[in-house]
Amino acid sequence: MTVDYQYENGIACLHLNRPHRLNAVVPELTEALIDGLRRAGGDGAAVVVVAGRGRAFCAGHDLREPTPEEDPLGTRARVDRLQDVTREIRRFPGPVIAAVHGYALGAGCEFALACDLVVAAEDASFGFPEVGVGLSVTGGISRLLPLAVGPMRAKEALMLGDRLDAETASGLGLVNRVVPAGTHEAAARELAERLRERPRTALALAKRVLDSGMDHTLEQAMSVELDHAVTTRFTSESDVGRQEFERRRADTGSDPGRVRHE
Repeated sequence: MTVDYQYENGIACLHLNRPHRLNAVVPELTEALIDGLRRAGGDGAAVVVVAGRGRAFCAGHDLREPTPEEDPLGTRARVDRLQDVTREIRRFPGPVIAAVHGYALGAGCEFALACDLVVAAEDASFGFPEVGVGLSVTGGISRLLPLAVGPMRAKEALMLGDRLDAETASGLGLVNRVVPAGTHEAAARELAERLRERPRTALALAKRVLDSGMDHTLEQAMSVELDHAVTTRFTSESDVGRQEFERRRADTGSDPGRVRHE
């Protein structure tokens, strides 16, 4: 299973479960994450916690996977399905908490920032390396990131692709709480238990009213991202990015920070 699902006492826990690849994203993981979020809703969970097995939350898309043989319509369909993760997080009536440790890069960073709350271990590392490999962001980040950090900081994060440690991410407004390494899941669980005890209807309405204000143009943002994802998928720059990844891996070993995201 690429995503483990556990439910107990009103709290659903979803663990990304490809630890041998630092939970890098493949289509099976995307499908399992969407299914897990829907299952949590069906089980009547009050809160969902999303975390990662092994040494990282999610290191982005798996560059060791073969490049998909697809036309522009195929790319649009694949990226649109990836964006369904953001949609399902937003549709879930209660809070969704990301418990982040290690790498949260590319798609992993998008998964985390789509959540309602983010608890980060001190060893967490956030970033958007897409531009550096000739690709573009998805998951509504073109809307969600400027709302969180402001347009100038958002442009810096996307254009330069620098990694942000947990304290820096917290200072920018991307993280709610920073906790000692190894305690992120316990801290997220404690927060989930507090939220579980809140009046459920009022809690759901609080999420809905805030999201409705933020997300008025989220679908428009994701539509533009789809166009950009197709454009960058079929340029030589993305091939250069993959070749650079392979060169670095051959020279220094696998670098999980270099991800493919489209």
